Amino acid sequence: MRVIECPSQDQAADLVATEILEALHHKPGLVLGLATGSTPIGVYERLVRARREGRADFSRVRTFNLDEYIGLPADHPQSYRRFMREHLFDGVGIPAHHVHFPPTEGKDLLSACRAYEQAIRAAGGIDIQILGIGSNGHIGFNEPTSSLASRTRVKTLTDKTLADNARFYAPGEQQPQLATTMGVGTILEARRILLQSFGSKKAEAVRQAVEGPVSSFWPASALQLHPDVVFYLDGDSASSLTMREYYRRVRRNELELGSH
Repeated sequence: MRVIECPSQDQAADLVATEILEALHHKPGLVLGLATGSTPIGVYERLVRARREGRADFSRVRTFNLDEYIGLPADHPQSYRRFMREHLFDGVGIPAHHVHFPPTEGKDLLSACRAYEQAIRAAGGIDIQILGIGSNGHIGFNEPTSSLASRTRVKTLTDKTLADNARFYAPGEQQPQLATTMGVGTILEARRILLQSFGSKKAEAVRQAVEGPVSSFWPASALQLHPDVVFYLDGDSASSLTMREYYRRVRRNELELGSH
């Protein structure tokens, strides 16, 4: 696990977008695992710009999103399908049949979730998974006490997650209580994982994920078991790390050696 503390969110977005574009150059049929929320928006803006400037071709890229709310239509302002269209898909020209979201409709969601897992396998697995982290340590909607071997499934959202997301809904508007999410085990099968975290509200979750024991109470701590994970943090999000100065020294040495 690498920890890179960035002077700004913009630099973090630059670094993540550069990794994705370099991977796309080497593999035009890149398979991306995608996240929503404010954290990855800067990355998506840079990918859209690269395509607009003719520096990237996304026509063969396939995508699998981490999660989606149950009960929201695709055009709802808070649906993740709409978010992805507005912030990435409409700007980079990924063919609609290359875009995948966890199932949220139908009578047999269990079977549909198994089919989502099979679609990931049929695509050859996820090359790069983009992640954020919740203030309670969730990745995707894998809330605390989620099995670290879990697969795509329906999850009930915790009060903490509902409170964190309440700002996106108008007073009196019904907020979804359920979501479908990739499991922790599903996420861990991605070949490379790039996690961004910004702000002091995420500092304890980051500390637990990077330095705490591996525990289902902090699902992101399972990332310690993955061989190729990078945390891109701003100063506030890194502020509780015990080994913060060491991570900075490691980064300086990487740059001197010419590594990313």
